[in-house]
Amino acid sequence: MTQTRSAIDEVATRFWEGFLELSPLTATMNGDERYNDRLPDPGPAGRAAMRRLAEATRVAAEAVDGTTMSVDDRITRDMLVLLGQRVVELDESRFDLLQVVDPMNGPQTMLPQVATFQPADTPERLERLLARLRAYPAYIDACCALLREGLASGLTASRVVADRVVAQLEGILATPIEQATIATLARIASDADRERVRDAVRDAVYPANRAFLDAIRGEYLAATRTDPGLASAPGGLDLYRMRIRHNTTLDLAPADLHQFGLDDLAAIETEWAAIAARAGFQGHREYRAFLEADVSNIPASPDQLVALAQAQIAAALAVAPRYFGRLPVAGCEVRPVEPYKEKDAPFAYYFGPAADGSRGGLYYVNTYDLPSRTFHKLASVTAHEAVPGHHFQIALEVENTALNVFRRLGPRLIGVSYVEGWGLYAERLADEMGLYRTDAERFGMLDHQAWRAARLVVDTGLHAMGWTRDQSVEVLRRAGLSATDASIETDRYICMPGQALAYKVGQREIERLRAQVSARDGDRFDLPAFHDALIGHGSIPLATLARELPSWVGPRPD
Repeated sequence: MTQTRSAIDEVATRFWEGFLELSPLTATMNGDERYNDRLPDPGPAGRAAMRRLAEATRVAAEAVDGTTMSVDDRITRDMLVLLGQRVVELDESRFDLLQVVDPMNGPQTMLPQVATFQPADTPERLERLLARLRAYPAYIDACCALLREGLASGLTASRVVADRVVAQLEGILATPIEQATIATLARIASDADRERVRDAVRDAVYPANRAFLDAIRGEYLAATRTDPGLASAPGGLDLYRMRIRHNTTLDLAPADLHQFGLDDLAAIETEWAAIAARAGFQGHREYRAFLEADVSNIPASPDQLVALAQAQIAAALAVAPRYFGRLPVAGCEVRPVEPYKEKDAPFAYYFGPAADGSRGGLYYVNTYDLPSRTFHKLASVTAHEAVPGHHFQIALEVENTALNVFRRLGPRLIGVSYVEGWGLYAERLADEMGLYRTDAERFGMLDHQAWRAARLVVDTGLHAMGWTRDQSVEVLRRAGLSATDASIETDRYICMPGQALAYKVGQREIERLRAQVSARDGDRFDLPAFHDALIGHGSIPLATLARELPSWVGPRPD
């Protein structure tokens, strides 16, 4: 039976269809192959089309009568209005002039990622991939135009970010064409087809990347900002407040977030000290030094780290039914981060399953600099990125056919504070679930909690208070990060202002709501029902979650 869709569902579906056409890589990532021969348009025409779509969507959403809406319809309406406002604000701020120079998500990272997700195993599919590769020079031309606009306006990247992108492009171009990442990763049917992909990479992709590298290394690099934070950019403080709103869905002051981070770090210090004392150490720094030097705590090979992550997922799935009423159908595969980007990638990250069920969730573990990837830290990373963290929340969202397609596949367009807040909450929940086998793993969880608290301190420090890169690295090192991770993470915060704030802000709101419902229901508080309600409606703006969630879950029946 065909499910009847509401008026706001129709608005959301029209938006999503228009968005996929303008953002064809998003379609590919979700298993939609209609636009697999295209790349997005980062130029004026593409930006104007996206703005028209967003404005029309906001107007249409606001016109729908909200007096008799269901819970999910109210959520959808909130999200569409927020999204419409956000796209306009982004367009007017011209934040795209900064985003074009980015070692994590910049143009140079796009095609290797596409090759991982885009099937090219039939003649028709192969031609679409080849067309996409051949479109890359025009895409890079538009990106070079953004560099020139940034130069003219003074809105340029910081030098440390530009240097990382230059090094990344130099590494890509130094790779022999026979070993080119795109051709190696391409999902093709034969060696002859792979050779055709390699030819397109040699003839179209490499020259375009060379042009992009030359454009950055020329006049642009000399004009990059010496100070790393947004505060040094024209209108930088206003840009940063915008990024806070966009990443947390709340209007929060940088100074308040900075203090929240300091207070949370102080509380974690107490927890660290208790574990270190039980292990016979004077303080947490001494215990951490012991763990980092313990050869039995260091992976001997990438395969060993991946195997432990697989075992941790299996253990979590075994006990999950005691804490959740609904579990995802999709599995969660563990993969090492690809060599071409492991140096600039975080410890781990996650991609949700394909909407058509053709692929499960993907949990990537970074095996670069193995001595820094100590075993005791992996358990909480697995809890955050995989089970019960991102994999549970995102897979259930994708699989929830009661939600319209935008709600299932596009909610991260309105920010990541709910998603990352759930991941950080899941790290603490894993302790309740008995998933930390030792105090060392529990200590590793606290290290990761401290890392996210320190993010509040350093992100606001960098972008609102004029901190140097070295100040950020030092705070992160004191919070327990290795020198490698502190450096990578600092540069991530520099090129993604405000994103690092989403984690603790989201966790704080989820924990506050759990405490509120638990106090209300007392001994009849139903934790599995709370979790099902919390992640059963997909990703939600935090203000909407606070307004709606207490009415979704009631006390456990007697």
